[in-house]
Amino acid sequence: MPKGWWLAAAGLWLVVGGWRDANAQAKPGTPIPVELNRLESLPAAGGSPGGAESSGSGCRVYIVVTNPDPEPVSQLRLDVMMFNTDGIVSRRVDLELGPLPAHKTAVRLFDIQGQPCDDISRLLVNDVLCSAGPSTDPNQHQACLDRLQLSSRAKAELTK
Repeated sequence: MPKGWWLAAAGLWLVVGGWRDANAQAKPGTPIPVELNRLESLPAAGGSPGGAESSGSGCRVYIVVTNPDPEPVSQLRLDVMMFNTDGIVSRRVDLELGPLPAHKTAVRLFDIQGQPCDDISRLLVNDVLCSAGPSTDPNQHQACLDRLQLSSRAKAELTK
């Protein structure tokens, strides 16, 4: 056997190990938790701002989102379809959850005018637009959708 065979073997091991680590980093990262936390009825026009909740003129949606990564998420926009209690699509809304700093949990509020909370049974994440860190990966769109970990504490479901 040639004298430097072990150097060549060690070099190959390092190259293969480095390639494997680079590919592991290219795979989708940890889940991005998105929680439908609360639905709150907006006061009817002319109602008292601090008054009791009623069916009102709309619904305030509280979303809790967490960026578990060491890289910031510059954009995270959800295309959401709202379903009424009969299972019929009642509205389409875009929810901008970004930007999110690294290792940060945030609460985002969205007022949906003309949509009573009691008439929302499900929110379906139909699509997602995101950009995280310096990635130029064309598959990042699907990776972001796959990473979404959805849950709900509200009466309505949050699904994808």
